Amino acid sequence: MNTFKLHLLGAGRLFYEGDCLSVSVPAVDGQYGVLAHHSNLITAIVPGELTFTTPGEHPYSATVAVAGGIMRVEDNDVLILVDYVLRPEEIDADRAREEAAAAKEALLQRRSIQAYRSAQAQLARAVTKLKVRRKGSGK
Repeated sequence: MNTFKLHLLGAGRLFYEGDCLSVSVPAVDGQYGVLAHHSNLITAIVPGELTFTTPGEHPYSATVAVAGGIMRVEDNDVLILVDYVLRPEEIDADRAREEAAAAKEALLQRRSIQAYRSAQAQLARAVTKLKVRRKGSGK
């Protein structure tokens, strides 16, 4: 199978570096998939679920929560830089629910457009964490 090099970095840590069969990232206009020999591009990543599959006799697939960032695809090499990347077991579901509730309350306050957009982003991150945590725990 054709592979490419994936470098997945969250702020402050290298999450994964190695061969990859496919990666799917959340972009502004939906999920964006990359396979080996993809054309060169740079795109923005939004909070959401990132899925990647590694090669081998028993391919491994992982779904993680990511915050905003960028992805660069160049010469069969994919670099993904995000504010954070979390495995399902690293997500505190109670804290994510509290973050979602606080964001919903902030959306209702309607203080300024900047505060509204900030609350929208906070809500998107919290909901993503909950979805990834739920998928990871099998519930």
